[in-house]
Amino acid sequence: MVKAVIFDFGGVILSSPFEAFARYERENGLPEGFLRRVNATNPDTNAWAQLERGQVDLAGFAEQFEAEARALGGEVDGAAVLRLLVGELRPEMVEALRRCHERLRTALVTNNFLAVDGTGEHGGPMAEVIDYFDVVIESSRAGVRKPDPAIYEMVCAELGIEPPEAVFLDDLGVNLKPARAMGMTTI
Repeated sequence: MVKAVIFDFGGVILSSPFEAFARYERENGLPEGFLRRVNATNPDTNAWAQLERGQVDLAGFAEQFEAEARALGGEVDGAAVLRLLVGELRPEMVEALRRCHERLRTALVTNNFLAVDGTGEHGGPMAEVIDYFDVVIESSRAGVRKPDPAIYEMVCAELGIEPPEAVFLDDLGVNLKPARAMGMTTI
């Protein structure tokens, strides 16, 4: 029996950053999929992974990400890439979240980074939906990021459920696979 629904944020509740990545690539003469390729190279230790685990600040991320892009033959502005992550709420997903929250336990599990001002306050689109979550697990605060199974164990423990009692929604298959292996229903 399903007792909880676990949501990713960007690409599920919020529009996908991949759309903005594609626009940046076109505008800057980069090959299609270049930013995603930089991100996929050394995915456990690269600048993006370190940022999402809170191991590097924004300036350090920008410097490392730019170096990683250069190693793959491209020039990017790391700070500009971060600005691409600002998306828009998907109204139909906000409504789905609201309905789930009325009937089940709900959680947010997101790979993110702390606010520039260091407060860690939830601003922008997240502030509009944060109250619909019973549990919030953010990679930058938890020190672990998807697809590490530890983050799924953490959310289940906080929800007080077993993995087979959860449905997990994410826009990346790599993040769904460990959840499914633990017994969650994945979308």
